[in-house]
Amino acid sequence: MFYLLKVSIIKINMKTWEYEDLKIYCEDFLKAPINENSVDLLVTSPPYNVGIEYGDYKDGKSYKEYLEFSAGWFKQALKVLKEDGRMCLNIPLDKNKGGQKSVCSDLTFLAKKVGFNYHSTIIWNEGNISRRTAWGSWLSARAPYVIAPVEVIVVLYKKSWRKLAYGKNDITKQEFMDWTNGVWTFTGESKKRVGHPAPFPIELPRRCIKLFSYVGDTVLDPFLGSGTTLIAAYMNKRKGIGVEIDPKYFDLSVKRIKDTCNLEQLKISNLDYNNRSYVKTAVAVV
Repeated sequence: MFYLLKVSIIKINMKTWEYEDLKIYCEDFLKAPINENSVDLLVTSPPYNVGIEYGDYKDGKSYKEYLEFSAGWFKQALKVLKEDGRMCLNIPLDKNKGGQKSVCSDLTFLAKKVGFNYHSTIIWNEGNISRRTAWGSWLSARAPYVIAPVEVIVVLYKKSWRKLAYGKNDITKQEFMDWTNGVWTFTGESKKRVGHPAPFPIELPRRCIKLFSYVGDTVLDPFLGSGTTLIAAYMNKRKGIGVEIDPKYFDLSVKRIKDTCNLEQLKISNLDYNNRSYVKTAVAVV
């Protein structure tokens, strides 16, 4: 009996940028060519679904659609993480735009349903977050709203919380003492200064990276935005992978990394963008 093999070649053109141990893909995270079981730590702040203008991405899904979107990228994150890989997920505690939603508890439950294990939640007391004196009905029990002026960093892991191999630590005693306290207080980042509608300050990924990974580990941000996570990774001697679907913010992240880390001054020849063709082969038996 003879079988005919049909081979189809699919070329995927993708804008990428590389420098030393940093790599950024301008692509949907679900399609980015990241090897399975290759990432030590994922640090990210995904879209909050509160109507922020991100360019091509629509941040105004129904809550059901938002949870489906989250489940999709959670599954991909689980694939690329190592067995002892961890995820630091910066999200709102809750949201009231379009109706009260328990975002933190819903996404944590969803991540566990997908296959993640829960470790802890860090409360980020953002020093410059907007505050109002009252929400809802004024001086009345009719319909008051309680809004906590904080965000959270949910810490999850794939299979083993204990790292399976020893590595080099670079955290100081004082940092370890301060950061293992689950309430972190530092100011947020200026949208106007960065040029992105929802940036987080470098202090957030810096703490996550030094507390939860070794020197030389691979750190991934699947929603890179303005490039902050990779800046923190480079400054703390980690390998960094970023994925950003919007070309405008891809360019912004590259520029910020170059400027902040003084890469231009190093006169490295491989700092240009590359349009590469990744070839996938599909084989079918007929």
